[in-house]
Amino acid sequence: MKIKPEKKLVTALVAVGANLPSAQGSPLSACQEAAGVLKQVAGVEDIQVSSWYESAPVPPSGQPPYVNGVIRLLTTLGSYELLHVLQGVEQDFGRQRSVANAARTLDLDIIAYGDLCQDDPVLILPHPRAHERAFVMMPLCDVAPDWVHPVSGVGIKKLVQQVSEQEIRRIV
Repeated sequence: MKIKPEKKLVTALVAVGANLPSAQGSPLSACQEAAGVLKQVAGVEDIQVSSWYESAPVPPSGQPPYVNGVIRLLTTLGSYELLHVLQGVEQDFGRQRSVANAARTLDLDIIAYGDLCQDDPVLILPHPRAHERAFVMMPLCDVAPDWVHPVSGVGIKKLVQQVSEQEIRRIV
């Protein structure tokens, strides 16, 4: 009899954002509903959702403001499996991929997957620009106040200080 080893639970941090209305309603409604959808995914456990924030688009543009948050979850899914699930949820919420930094109905990005560091054409971990963005760092601090960037070794509180001049406000 072969015993199948249990898959290890990994903590993943997922940034959530939207700035266009969708079939789910307002950008805030879409972000909240996406968090609910992720709770139902097989292999995803113990979800914590940050407060929701409103921020100006980065880089600056004529787009409407974004609603942003971060979801901390435990998962047995591999990093590529999780990416596939997130892209499927985006598509279900009407995400259209056009040009970089375009307005969107839903954006789900893996910020970190445990301490995994990788750089390939499909997935770069940790997210290469997350530490430069208040709309990621502030909500990330809500759900992972002891998080340390796996490449730089800098803690989340210092990372939040480094982006404190960016325009962002808590809305929920």
